[in-house]
Amino acid sequence: MDIPFNKPYMTGKELGYISQAHANGHLAGDGEFTWRCNAMLEDWIGCPKALLTHSCTAALEISAILGGIGPGDEVIMPSYTFVSTANAFVLRGGVPVFVDIRPDTLNIDESRIEVAITDKTKAIVVVHYAGVACEMDTITAIADRHGLMVIEDAAQAIFSTYKGRPLGSFGHLAALSFHETKNVISGEGGALLINVPQFIERAEMIREKGTNRNQFFRGEVDKYTWVDIGSSYLPSELVAAFLWAQMEEAATITKRRLALWQHYHESFVSLEADGLVHRPRIPTECAHNAHMYYLLLPSREKRSDFIAYLRNRGIGAVFHYVPLHDSPMGRRAGRTSGSLDHTRILSERLVRLPLWLGLEERLGEVIEQVIAAAR
Repeated sequence: MDIPFNKPYMTGKELGYISQAHANGHLAGDGEFTWRCNAMLEDWIGCPKALLTHSCTAALEISAILGGIGPGDEVIMPSYTFVSTANAFVLRGGVPVFVDIRPDTLNIDESRIEVAITDKTKAIVVVHYAGVACEMDTITAIADRHGLMVIEDAAQAIFSTYKGRPLGSFGHLAALSFHETKNVISGEGGALLINVPQFIERAEMIREKGTNRNQFFRGEVDKYTWVDIGSSYLPSELVAAFLWAQMEEAATITKRRLALWQHYHESFVSLEADGLVHRPRIPTECAHNAHMYYLLLPSREKRSDFIAYLRNRGIGAVFHYVPLHDSPMGRRAGRTSGSLDHTRILSERLVRLPLWLGLEERLGEVIEQVIAAAR
């Protein structure tokens, strides 16, 4: 593609910090750059503990273990999400219970959650789609009434807020992603955000292959050994060094992405007025991070034609998730609650446009072709 859907951004400091990590003589996880990133996330989110992981998937898997998910336990979540949201709990024997999404934000429909709760329900997993917050006041109130955990899949939502409060700070646990398609990146990478202090010690053990290695390094035990289940969930120090360069420039990255997003949004007012597309909706209580810009086309066929038109002109535009409840594994491992009409229909109409730093110089060209494709 002449203008690809995504192009990973580098600040210019990444390779220098990687060299510094090598000079420090510590390339495995939990070195100086990992500690810096953890501390920065704790400051940004306001959580008691942040732990870098090798992926958002890893953070979700740790969350499933900390949540005590076992065979037959039900976890309520949207179907319109990435496979890791469900996989993390299915690996523990859990049963995803898929509910529909809202037509305005494409987030889990909070009005559908309570009816999905049974005596087997253990947790509600929310996904902040496109960096726009779910209706967290209602969702946390439901969880409190029923004694359920709330886990935020905030993979797309770093620096987004709900009523002025950072996403990732509402659930008992939350997971971030630093995949190359996200706003702040390390190639692959993620973080577990812990908002309940009682989970911190065990989370450290699970992340360190089920050992109390962190406690040993802090001098809290005289040796470390196998004390719990776990796996190798740490990123290397090279990944953390790359990420630190991005985190230092996070405010600038976010500002530039928001400017791109807003330029798109203002450019497509007439398309929406003519009934050719629907633009994203941002509720007044939400501040988003410009993770993505999408349009909703009138039909699946229109979307296919739209994507093909742009592809023929060298512009990468893509659809997003295939709903999990319609996937082979989703049908085997999960169940649905109520109709999922919005999930089905909107997933067939959504198309994502290129949004990456450096696109500024050619954004006008993309907008011109998008307008032509939609008309």
